[in-house]
Amino acid sequence: MTWLLGYVDPLDPNFVAAVLTIAFNPLFWNVVARWEQKTRKLSKAFGSPSLACYSLGSVILLLNFLRSHCFTQAMLSQPKMEGLDNAITYCLGLALLGVGLVFVLSSFFALGFTGTFLGDYFGILKEARVTTFPFSVLDNPMYWGSTANYLGWAFMHASPTGLLLTVLVALVYVVAILYEEPFTAEIYRQKAIRLHKRS
Repeated sequence: MTWLLGYVDPLDPNFVAAVLTIAFNPLFWNVVARWEQKTRKLSKAFGSPSLACYSLGSVILLLNFLRSHCFTQAMLSQPKMEGLDNAITYCLGLALLGVGLVFVLSSFFALGFTGTFLGDYFGILKEARVTTFPFSVLDNPMYWGSTANYLGWAFMHASPTGLLLTVLVALVYVVAILYEEPFTAEIYRQKAIRLHKRS
């Protein structure tokens, strides 16, 4: 890891912007979603949980586009690594990008918009937790697919900065998973108890 730091200028404004957006996005969506779950203020303001969830989801999408833009700008503003600047590494990056896209898109199709964008915090629950592909292969495939996308993008650009930022993406997602997983498990546990009592 220390050899990467020789290629990275941590004071570069593009790098700082990338770090800030990587750290901010999951913090934002988790804080807002927990606030909504406790107060229902977004649902009240928008007139329905669905409309509130779609609005938050749209904001999250825009923030993710901004994060990806900042990630790319940080890579482009910093030097490439000669050892990574070859066809094999580029193809590896392309393959990782492909795998990442499969996990991200299949997660989205399995969960739907509200399932992807924190609908459970708005009281919009699936019949049960999704266990079909890609969830049958990997826990949190949306997060790991996104991480694979960034790793692939970094390899394609032969970018030590991109590799370092990808490590940060993965660490931030691990923290988000530790925060989100128990909550989601509890929501579906309570739903199962309610359904069992009715039957």
